[in-house]
Amino acid sequence: MPQNSSYPSIPRALSSKRSERMRAVLSLLHEQTSMSLGMLAAEVGTTTATLRRDLADLDEQGLLIRTHGGARALDARNEIPVRLRNNQYREAKHLIARRTVEMIPPGPYALALSGGTTTEEVARALRNRSELTIVTNSLTIAMECAARPLIKVIITGGVVRQSSFEAVGFLSEYTFNAINVATAVLGTDGISAAGGVTTHDETEARTNHAMVAKARRVIVVADGSKVGQVTFAKMADLSEIDDFVTDSSANPEALALIAESGIVVHVVNLALTRSSDAEALAADGS
Repeated sequence: MPQNSSYPSIPRALSSKRSERMRAVLSLLHEQTSMSLGMLAAEVGTTTATLRRDLADLDEQGLLIRTHGGARALDARNEIPVRLRNNQYREAKHLIARRTVEMIPPGPYALALSGGTTTEEVARALRNRSELTIVTNSLTIAMECAARPLIKVIITGGVVRQSSFEAVGFLSEYTFNAINVATAVLGTDGISAAGGVTTHDETEARTNHAMVAKARRVIVVADGSKVGQVTFAKMADLSEIDDFVTDSSANPEALALIAESGIVVHVVNLALTRSSDAEALAADGS
């Protein structure tokens, strides 16, 4: 059957190297709005021929606009799609997820998870838990958890955002408003004393706030690059957050201001993990 051009293209399977390159291109255009082919190739460290193929693919998927001799961003507020963010800060997200799971008590427990690559790591880290009920608006997290026979999964309705694979809007908010959960784990694009907990899309922000409002405890998870950042739409005030789990790459001044709001801040140490890995490799080689 021929593909109907009115439908968005199906996300392609990408190598980690290519996804990182495409993510870098979108990040550069987010900052600069438009750039020439030569400038982009130099910044991401590839040939212009390779970059032309990347730009054609990104243009076809509606993530940028190709121009004569370069490319420009669609919208300064556009976020990088989740499929291109999966390889960013993997070590930090893994450690953050492990620390977050330690904060979830054993036994029967109702847990809400927002979408995002860090919350997806939390879902993976729950693989050996039983008697959990997971409520989520993320298609990727629902699929991750549904394969576990000891975990019950409730997925909200709503309109699925192409960039994040999250269901948002009235149906999703209605589901969150109709239930109560012990803990909500919220991913974010930015967290700061000035802006609170923020994301790129206002509809996603309203949906996630509905999740926050119905939880007895709220844990925000984000790698250090998100600390001190403010994006377009507020999901929650800091006064609504109980715990924040991040990594040691976070700006210490921004973290101190967040802690002053009364949030319990948990910082996983990347340096210790890298040191342990180096020692293990040295021992294997001896």
